[in-house]
Amino acid sequence: MGTHSDWQYANHTRDGPKFHGYEKYMSHFHFQATSSPANLPEQMRGVQLTGHGGFDQLIYRTDLPTPKVGPNEVIVRVHAASINNTDINMRMGWYSKSVKGGTDKPVDQAHLQIATDTGWGGQTMGFPRIQGADAVGYIADVGEGVDPKRVGERVLIDPIIHFEDGTVGYFGSDLDGGFCEYTKVPAQNAHAIQSTLEDEELATFPCAYLAALNMIERAGFEEGEEVLVTGASGGVGSAALDLLRLRGVHVYALVHPSKNKRLQDDPAITVIDRLQPLSDTLGDSVMDGVIDVVGGSLFPSLLGVLKSHGRLATAGAISGPIVPLDLRTVYLKDISILGCTIPDEGIFAQLVTLIESGKLTPHVSSTFRLSELVMAQERFLTRSHLGKIVIKI
Repeated sequence: MGTHSDWQYANHTRDGPKFHGYEKYMSHFHFQATSSPANLPEQMRGVQLTGHGGFDQLIYRTDLPTPKVGPNEVIVRVHAASINNTDINMRMGWYSKSVKGGTDKPVDQAHLQIATDTGWGGQTMGFPRIQGADAVGYIADVGEGVDPKRVGERVLIDPIIHFEDGTVGYFGSDLDGGFCEYTKVPAQNAHAIQSTLEDEELATFPCAYLAALNMIERAGFEEGEEVLVTGASGGVGSAALDLLRLRGVHVYALVHPSKNKRLQDDPAITVIDRLQPLSDTLGDSVMDGVIDVVGGSLFPSLLGVLKSHGRLATAGAISGPIVPLDLRTVYLKDISILGCTIPDEGIFAQLVTLIESGKLTPHVSSTFRLSELVMAQERFLTRSHLGKIVIKI
């Protein structure tokens, strides 16, 4: 590991002055003019997922070993992390192809004991694992090959990890994530950010907005087009609304009537009642595009509302991964169905630039302490919230 100035961690309180960036982070440290490794605690707080199953698999601990930095890596002191569907899906083992129901349905845990494809990318899931794909914090240590001046940077973590062997993994799934005090990532995944937003607000962006921006880029939605967004009150759906409006796209938001109040006053958004048939509320062959994170029985009607040469981008299946499909609808209307998971290079950097511009509005539904992660997931699964549920660390 390369040498750099030693920074000694000091006790601090969350009730201190609210300011941001490098100065906020450095208020927790004092400088010593020596050259030695960062003085991080040997142990840290965190929540481990110990296996697939219910909430009993999430264990809050105060004695987890603090990760050690390696070459081309950084240690990030996490300040906030938000909850995603991926956290729930991973805990349940939902990514296994043996699971046919939506994310709100129980998973046969006995069957998962012999499944080998329960990981995010179809691999075997390793336990214990610290989850949390959305994280914001400050670089506390750097490894060999990383500029020591990066210590103190306020960073957002890009959750898509490109390993040296050419494989791709997910932060909080294939390596430990952000539901802990300290986490370790490749230096290239820790993106410096300058923003006046609170840590809890910044934690709403990485996973949801990256997924939404990837779908929009992949489908090539442009100014003047009309696009339907399913699950528009959730994290990815809300992100898609924000990003599409910036492009001058007219957005149709498919939401439950109980969640449409926040959207009704926006002239760039037409609210669609998801309890009504789309063929009745929109008609057939009227949309240029669809962004879908719902799937399930709704899928055929999404293809029905698309115009000829319409594009459907999908990155989720909350209501179920198995969908009815009439191939005649696809080929007779020249529809493009785009699976969107791994973003192209530069998409996360593009997102950081948008956040720094102040053009995106974070949507925080509620916050919980790290020790309350189970309560936060329980709240998440009620599907009654608007925006993101955030863990303060």
